Amino acid sequence: MTKITKDEVKHVAHLARLNIDEQEAEKFAEQLGSIITFAEQLNELDTENVEPTTHVLDMKNILRDDKPVDGLPREQVLKNAPDHQDGQVKVPTILE
Repeated sequence: MTKITKDEVKHVAHLARLNIDEQEAEKFAEQLGSIITFAEQLNELDTENVEPTTHVLDMKNILRDDKPVDGLPREQVLKNAPDHQDGQVKVPTILE
């Protein structure tokens, strides 16, 4: 991969609406170059018999079955609402 230039860093900073000076652009170009060099080293590894993973640990997300249940009674919910009208929670208007 080619080296990251100051101009490329400044271009990306401009797109991200970041104001960076020449010294920062030089610093970021060097840091990004180091990151890319490290990532390129990973391409040299033999991953032929390595199974793809999404996490280094064998993790499982155990969820309960999604079963419908009755919610709270309307009166109890409205009792906790700061303001209500016609059986519904009343909130401040945000659109005009």
